Amino acid sequence: MTFSAPALRPGSPPVRAPHVGLVILALATGGFAIGTTEFASMSMLPLFSQGLGIDAPTAGHVISAYALGVVVGAPVMTVLGARVPRRRLLIILMAMFTLFNGLTGLSPNYHWMLVFRFLAGLPHGAYFGVAALVASSLVPANRRTRAVGQMFLGLTIATVIGVPLASWLGQAVGWRWAFALVALLGIATMSAVAAFAPEIRADEDASPWRELGALKRPQVWFTLAIGAIGFGGLFAVYTYLADTLVAVTHMSLSTVPWVIGVFGLGLTVGNMIVPVFADRALMRTAGGLLVWSIAALGLFPFMAGNVWTLGLNVFLIGIGGALATVLQTRLMDVAGDAQGLAASLNHSAFNTANALGPFLGGLAIAHGYGWTSPGWVGSLLAVAGLAIWSVSVVADRRNVAQEATAIC
Repeated sequence: MTFSAPALRPGSPPVRAPHVGLVILALATGGFAIGTTEFASMSMLPLFSQGLGIDAPTAGHVISAYALGVVVGAPVMTVLGARVPRRRLLIILMAMFTLFNGLTGLSPNYHWMLVFRFLAGLPHGAYFGVAALVASSLVPANRRTRAVGQMFLGLTIATVIGVPLASWLGQAVGWRWAFALVALLGIATMSAVAAFAPEIRADEDASPWRELGALKRPQVWFTLAIGAIGFGGLFAVYTYLADTLVAVTHMSLSTVPWVIGVFGLGLTVGNMIVPVFADRALMRTAGGLLVWSIAALGLFPFMAGNVWTLGLNVFLIGIGGALATVLQTRLMDVAGDAQGLAASLNHSAFNTANALGPFLGGLAIAHGYGWTSPGWVGSLLAVAGLAIWSVSVVADRRNVAQEATAIC
């Protein structure tokens, strides 16, 4: 049973749903499916490069194609779905995700796989954006970030459970079956959303043009820039973690899944704890996380020599990943009545970070600064993110002062 509810607006009372926990679990299942396909694809590069008869650098373009799909799809899918009821839109987005992941597993060659990975990435950002809006609508305003964080737990737990499971399946019976697993998770998500999510009607005034109005707001751009730049360091370290383990820590490749699991555990713990503070002081928490990342990433070169200290450092870096949840709520606050586009663009920003961080980290390695140099690169990116955060805070205070002066 579900209840109809008006369209989501800032400050609206919570939407009635018989089982809020089951709604968030259904939304998180989609995050688990998306996280599994996104991160497992990286770990299975050698498998499908061999299966399709291509070299590793060429196979890496498949990862880029998915990320490009996310960047393009987040705004496009959200704008096109502006007038579609939220539950129906979530099911449509997950149906696309399921179809194109299934077709990825059936790819006859490299070029078709590129196409299917791009198409599979299109609903990624829009799904998370709409799911965040739905999750936050179910609870009072002072619990929004916690609800969004709980929804994102599906993504973080995927790095601990889903990715190793898909990787094992790919090695045991073939990489194509890993994408079949993701498609099954997509079907499970559609069923759960259809069963438990409330039907939230689209605003009668909703339109693609109103959604695009979010792009006129400076604070939306500030928030997106914080994510696109300040979050890049996490991806810089994550991308070259396996090489660092072998070349610097002198461990075998068999330890890589365990260390990646520790990273995922850090992400999960961060998304469980940090939102509690964010619901009390959102921007202070965002600034605190950037300072945390500056320190954790800066320590990476000093802690990479031992597997235990490296594991601790990777866990701490993972906790900083809660910035994604905090910025998701921030975008809801600053987007006005164009929340759908702003919320989905959060994932375009983080996929930009996913391209920027590894690119700059790779440049540092190529110029002879060593496998641990992405830690320094990441720390500098977090400093840049903190600088943008400072500009955003100052602009906020100036706006408040101007409004107070106008009232007087």
